[in-house]
Amino acid sequence: SYTAVQKCPEHLDELAIAGALAGAPMNVVKAKTVDLMVPAEAEVVVEGFVSTELLEPEAPFGESHGHVNLQEYNCYMDVTCITRRKDAVLTSWISQVTPSESSAIKRPAYEAAQIEHLRDHLGIKGVLHVSTHEPLTSLHKLIIVVVDRDIPRTEIWRALYGVASLRRAEGKWVIAVNEDIDPNNTDAVFWAMSYRSKPHRDVEILKHKDEGHGPRSLIDSEDGAVLIDATLKENFPPVSLPKREFMENAKEIWEELDMPKLRPQAPWFGYDLGEWNEGLELMARRATRSEYWETGKIIAQRRRSDLEMNTEIRTLGEGNPGAGETTSENEGTLTWDGLKDASQL
Repeated sequence: SYTAVQKCPEHLDELAIAGALAGAPMNVVKAKTVDLMVPAEAEVVVEGFVSTELLEPEAPFGESHGHVNLQEYNCYMDVTCITRRKDAVLTSWISQVTPSESSAIKRPAYEAAQIEHLRDHLGIKGVLHVSTHEPLTSLHKLIIVVVDRDIPRTEIWRALYGVASLRRAEGKWVIAVNEDIDPNNTDAVFWAMSYRSKPHRDVEILKHKDEGHGPRSLIDSEDGAVLIDATLKENFPPVSLPKREFMENAKEIWEELDMPKLRPQAPWFGYDLGEWNEGLELMARRATRSEYWETGKIIAQRRRSDLEMNTEIRTLGEGNPGAGETTSENEGTLTWDGLKDASQL
């Protein structure tokens, strides 16, 4: 079943693919009424002939894009034979509003095909993962590509255009994020879009795509794609949550109290995004020791009347008012938790 629903190249033998996935060759047997080999251990085999000359109307049915697919002329098969195991198990899955069994079984191969396209066919370095959004959108319309923070901007845009060009109707909304963003958490993706992208600079519209899978328009059969670079372009301040060590300690206390099971979603602890230094770290460490009054006394000595509200101190070149004369030698090691990708969150 897994192999049958995938979009494989025409020259590949699906039975060979199934055997590779199973780790052993598929046992096959000659069909009764057609000149084909079929899986010998299949629960049910339906044989027949598909007309290459005629089409017939099919009835309306629920589709994975979340709407009823109206009647269309399509291929039909004249059944000539049905064989089955003695105690056959007839399996089926629902293919309507996603997530469903239909979308779940297709998703891993869809994502792998995109990764192969970007890395192997287009030679793009730094592509870490591709996530096809499943709930309601049905894998085709919203695609998130995760890229390494260090790759050039041109490679990010090559990846965005590459995702949108693999298939004629795939990728209506394509978003690039860095590895600290969980592509399966749409809240985190919207967070990156909101603060790491600027529409006038980081959004492109690709015209003349097929509208593809979905309710068909009688007005305009063309569609397009919106490509969004929601990656970091410069250093940002840390994520405003306690460091991992504090959150893990809180989790232990929570579990010791036999509270309901926690299901944290990334980000669930603070981590560095480049805009942080020793002076700021010293003030943070004082706060964790309830020594914030010490920082307050130092800051009070730096009052000024010649600035507007919300003037960023980092633009004035005067260090970090509040750090004082304290040095890292008597404050301990000053490091943030390391973070490689969202799977660590």
